[in-house]
Amino acid sequence: MKSNLWAAILVLLWPVSLPAGPHPEPFQPGEKLSYTLKWELIPVGSAVLEVAPVKKINRVDVFHFIMTARTNSFADIFYKVRDRVDAYTDLEMASSVFYKKKQREGSHRRDVLIEFDRSKNEAHYTNFNKKEKPISIPPGTFDPLSAFYYLRRLDLKDNLTIELPVTDGKKLVVGKAVIVKREKLTLPGGVYDTFLVEPDIKDLGGVFQKSKNAKIQLWVSADPRHLLVKIKSRVIVGSFVGELTAAEGIK
Repeated sequence: MKSNLWAAILVLLWPVSLPAGPHPEPFQPGEKLSYTLKWELIPVGSAVLEVAPVKKINRVDVFHFIMTARTNSFADIFYKVRDRVDAYTDLEMASSVFYKKKQREGSHRRDVLIEFDRSKNEAHYTNFNKKEKPISIPPGTFDPLSAFYYLRRLDLKDNLTIELPVTDGKKLVVGKAVIVKREKLTLPGGVYDTFLVEPDIKDLGGVFQKSKNAKIQLWVSADPRHLLVKIKSRVIVGSFVGELTAAEGIK
C-alpha cells in the first residue's frame, strides 16, 4: 500500500492541459471535497481537497488549494500516513507561485517547499531546509495539485488528449491524459454523469513502473464544475479506490 496510496492520490492531481481557453471558475473558496480510500474492498483512510480563502504571497493575491490524506486506525497499524499539500497560484491561474508538502508515511519524512521564480522561469526546491539546484521551467508550469484545479477550468470533451508542464521541483514533465468517454457512474452518494480520464503513468515509477498493465482512471463530473468523483488504480498488488462522499461549498 505504501507507494500505491500516495502515487494514486498524486495522479488524481497530475498534469493536464488543453488548447481551448478556460471557462469561468468552477470552484470557489470554501469548497471542500471529501473521499473514502479503499484498498480492494477494505477501507484504509480518507482524503480531502479544499479551496481555502484567497491570500497574499509577496503582496499578490493567490488561490490556496489544500490536499490532506490520512490512513485510518486499522491501516495505521501497518503503514501510517499523515500528508498535507498546500499549493498556490495567481488568480488568473497562469502558473504556480508556491508549493508546500508535508509528508509523513511510515518512517518516511519530507518537508518540501517549491518557489516558482516566474521572472527567471525557475523552480527552487527545498527539503528540510536543504536547497537543491534550481531547475528551468517553461511559462505556465504548475505543481501537481494546482494542475488538477487548472484541469477543472477546461472544456473537456470525449476522445480529447490533454497535456501540461508540471514540476515537483526536482524534475519537469509534460503530463498527458486522454478523456476516454462519457459515463454514468453509480456511487453510494448518487448517480453521476462523468468523463472517464486516463493519465499516462510512464513518469510515475515505483509500483506502477513494476506492474504490467498498470492503470489509473479518474472520473470527473461532466458539468462545468468538473468535480473529482472517483479515482481507481490497478497494479500488481491490487486495486486502490477513492470515492467522493461529501461536497461542501460547491458552486
